[in-house]
Amino acid sequence: MAGANNVGHHSGAVYSVLSTPNHAGAEPLDFDRCARDEPSELSPIFNWRTISKKMEHKTIDVFKNRNLLVDLLAIFFGIGTWLGVNGTFIQLPLLVNEAPEGWSLPSYLSVMVQIGNLGPLLYTVYQKYSPWKLNDGLTIHAVLAIGTLSCLLTAFVYNQTASLAGNEHSVALFVLTIFTALNACTSSVLFMPYMGRFKEQYMVMYFIGEGLSGLLPSVTALVQGIGDTGRCVLVNVTESGEEIYQKETQPPLFDTKLFFLILFGLMVLSYIGYTLLNALPVARREYADVTVSKGNKYEYSQDGNQQLSRGQYAALLVLIGSISLFSNGMFPSIQSYSSAPYGTRAYHLAATLSVIANPVACFMAMFLHFTSLRIIYLLSSLAALLTSYVFTTAVLSPYPPLYDETIGVVLVVTAWTLLIGVVSYTKLGITTVMRSQGGQSLVWVGGITQLGSAIGAISIFFAINYTRFFQAAESLC
Repeated sequence: MAGANNVGHHSGAVYSVLSTPNHAGAEPLDFDRCARDEPSELSPIFNWRTISKKMEHKTIDVFKNRNLLVDLLAIFFGIGTWLGVNGTFIQLPLLVNEAPEGWSLPSYLSVMVQIGNLGPLLYTVYQKYSPWKLNDGLTIHAVLAIGTLSCLLTAFVYNQTASLAGNEHSVALFVLTIFTALNACTSSVLFMPYMGRFKEQYMVMYFIGEGLSGLLPSVTALVQGIGDTGRCVLVNVTESGEEIYQKETQPPLFDTKLFFLILFGLMVLSYIGYTLLNALPVARREYADVTVSKGNKYEYSQDGNQQLSRGQYAALLVLIGSISLFSNGMFPSIQSYSSAPYGTRAYHLAATLSVIANPVACFMAMFLHFTSLRIIYLLSSLAALLTSYVFTTAVLSPYPPLYDETIGVVLVVTAWTLLIGVVSYTKLGITTVMRSQGGQSLVWVGGITQLGSAIGAISIFFAINYTRFFQAAESLC
C-alpha cells in the first residue's frame, strides 16, 4: 500500500495504523513481536534507547506521506457522527428541568437512540438482499442531511410534550432523538467503511473527528454555564434558630435553543467536509491500494498483511460488541448515578474529562498505535476492572464508598476518564485490525457495535426504571 492503514471503534508482520514508508532507515516499532515474545532487540528485555529512537523516527513519519487537507476533511466528516446524540445528553442538566421525566430522561433517550439502529439494520439488509445496491456516496448525503435537519428542529421543539399512556412525555424530543440517532448509528456501518478505502492514517483522523463529536458539545456546554455547581445561600431562619439554605445557580449564558443551533452549524460543517472529501480529486488520490467491487465490499493488497483466523475474527467481534454494550449502551445512563453522589463538581468533571479522553486517545494512536491482539485483550481487561468500579459506585448511590471524602471524588473522576480513554483506544485498535480484513469487516464491526449498544441501552433502561438498583443522589446544601 502506498500509505498507512486504519483505526476505529489486522494485520500480520506489523500492520500499523500509521505505517508509512521507512525514512532514514528507521524500522517501524514492532509491538506485535514484543507481545509474542519473539526474539528481537526489544524482547524479552526492552531497550529503551532503541525504543526512543524508533519513536522519534515514527513521530517524524507520522506527518509525512499525507495530505493535510484530507486530514481536515476526515475530521470534519467524523464530527457529524455522534454530534447530535452527544449534544442531547450533554444538555441534560437543562433538559431535565423542563422534561416531565426528570432524571429518568437519560434512560428514555438511550432507548430512543437504540431505535435509531433501524437505520443500519435496514441498510445492511437492503444491501445484502436487494438486486439494486444503494450508492454509498448518495446514502451518506441523505443520512447527514437527516442528522443536520434533526438538530435544527430540536432547537425549536425540544420542550414540546404530549400525553402517552396517561403520562406527559417529551414526545418531540424523543422523535427527533430517534432521527438524530439514525444518523449516528448508521455511521457505524456506512461512514466508517467508507473511510476504510482511504489510507489508514485518515481513518485515525476520522476517529479523532468522532471524538470531537463529544468534545465540541461539551465545550459549548461549559461556555453555556452548565458546569456551574451553584452555591448555598441562607433563605430563612426558623424560630428555633435553624438555618434554612437553598442552592442557587447562575442562569446559563444562553438557552438550549441556541445550543442546538450551534450543533446545527457544526453538522453543516461536517456535511461540507464529507462533500469535499467525496468530490475532490486530491482526496481520491489518498485512497489506499484497494480494490472496490460493490459498495463497501473491497479488499486491500495483502502485501505484509496477516489474515486473522476464524476464531480470532469472531473473538474480536464479540469483544467490540461487549465493549459497545457498556460504553455506548449503559455508561451514558449510569454516569450521573456513579458520580453525582460525590457532588455536582465531581459529576461535571467526570462527564467533561471522559468526553475529552475520547479524542485524546485517538490522537495518541497517531504516535503509539498497536495491532497486537494480546495488547487489545490486556486493555480490555483493564476496561473491565474500571467498569466494575463505576458500576459499583452507581449501584451503591446515593452512598457509594468515600462519597464524603476528597479521595472519593478523585477516584471516581479518574476512573471515568481512564475508562473512556481506554475503551476508545481499544475500539480504535480493534477497528484497525479488522480494517485490514476488507471493507465488509468494517460493516460487521459497525453492525455488532450497534447490536451491543442496543442490548446495553434496553437492559439499563429497565434496570433504572423498573428496579431499585439505582437511586439518584439529591443535591443538598
